[in-house]
Amino acid sequence: MKKSIIKRSIAAILVLALSFGMMTFLTGCDIEQSTDKKQTQRTNELMKEADNQIGIPNIKEFYEKKMAKKIFELRDNSQLITYAYFQTLEGRFVYLGQCVGFGLPYSTQFTNPEKTEWHGGSGGRVVLPQADPNGLFTPTGLSATWLMYINPETGEPEVIYTEPSIVVTQSKLPTRLVAKWSLVNGY
Repeated sequence: MKKSIIKRSIAAILVLALSFGMMTFLTGCDIEQSTDKKQTQRTNELMKEADNQIGIPNIKEFYEKKMAKKIFELRDNSQLITYAYFQTLEGRFVYLGQCVGFGLPYSTQFTNPEKTEWHGGSGGRVVLPQADPNGLFTPTGLSATWLMYINPETGEPEVIYTEPSIVVTQSKLPTRLVAKWSLVNGY
């Protein structure tokens, strides 16, 4: 009889311990979520207070937006002749030649790089990578550029792929900045 009471006591203690452990686990998740909510709420309150004390910048000229518009319009000009250079480790520029436009970063994608799909089993929408029309997934942050280089012999544009950091300008850099050996006649 004593053994039976001891077994029941041990079983009850185990059930209580497991129940307590599950409650701690479940409420731990709630604590994290409520902590995140509290921090978000407090941050929002502080941002409102900052706006009340400081206010919003009094933008009148919208110069940066005008500048962005001009840059977008220049990038859309298929007749824009530019000059491309890359920089040596010593800081000298090496003249690559004339180009059309400013170049296109290799990591630019033709399609949206992400798509949203509904997954009922996972309980909602998930964001997935999306391939370009060629079926490939372009990596982000790739340091390479496609240039429409003007072949000096034919005068026709041709594609150049370059990985070094490049500088593309609308006017030629001063000769004092450019490695002499890279300059062509009539630079």
